[in-house]
Amino acid sequence: MSNNRGFSVRIFIPSGEPEGLRVIEKSNWNGQGLIFPRVQFPEVKQRPEIKRTGVYILWGPGESGQLSRVYVGQGDDVLQRLEQHVRQKDFWTHAAMFTSKDLNLNKAHVQYLEARLIALAAEAKRAEIDNGNIPQIPSLSEADRTDAETFLQDLLLCLPLVGANFFEKAKAGPKSIRDLFIRAKGIEARGIDTIEGFIVRMGSRAVKSEVPSIHSYLHDIRQSLIKTGILVDKGAYYEFSQDYAFSSPSTAAGVVLGRESNGRIEWKDANGRSLKEIQAEAAK
Repeated sequence: MSNNRGFSVRIFIPSGEPEGLRVIEKSNWNGQGLIFPRVQFPEVKQRPEIKRTGVYILWGPGESGQLSRVYVGQGDDVLQRLEQHVRQKDFWTHAAMFTSKDLNLNKAHVQYLEARLIALAAEAKRAEIDNGNIPQIPSLSEADRTDAETFLQDLLLCLPLVGANFFEKAKAGPKSIRDLFIRAKGIEARGIDTIEGFIVRMGSRAVKSEVPSIHSYLHDIRQSLIKTGILVDKGAYYEFSQDYAFSSPSTAAGVVLGRESNGRIEWKDANGRSLKEIQAEAAK
């Protein structure tokens, strides 16, 4: 039984432009976020929230072209830090900063949030991390640590709503009859189609060889997953070191098989029914 509970999020768009500055607030949370494209920084810097103590995230295209690049920072005055990054960091195209509406976040709190977010991003392996080091979590009282961790959990619920899903590992859940399989060329992969994407389970295998005609984007994804340690070389095959979410069943199948694939046909349940057949039956 799921322990997830419903919640409400308010996203206010001051300019009326959906891709512009968004002010995000969640029910029963004292936090507030500003999410904006880099091009809008001159307007955003005029807002009072940006001058508060807070934690911030910068992201943009990564070097591989497949994974985003992410930087996490914090400051007593976030505006000063962002002004430095405008001059010194070229990669980022979007930013998010989070502060508290009641001004209760202090320096130790945001140092805690920064360290936790960087550690989570390193574990999730969904992005290239621009930070040089993972900072140590500061020493906090039990009460302050609880407050900071509670703030973090609410922050993490808000980020996927604005396309910043960099900090949580894919969660495929327990093995069940919903599992789908690819068995070919001496390998077996297990996966599940979820609202998060198509998740290939930890322990699944992928072929080592790629067909000469493989599309460059599939080759690049495979190389990124090898580089980040998601695909581990086991000699005759690669093995997934953790559950990993792909944008579609076809991308997942292509990575597993080393060739372009129709994932709705390649992924089949234990009875041999393809994902396409399963979905068609469910839609009746």
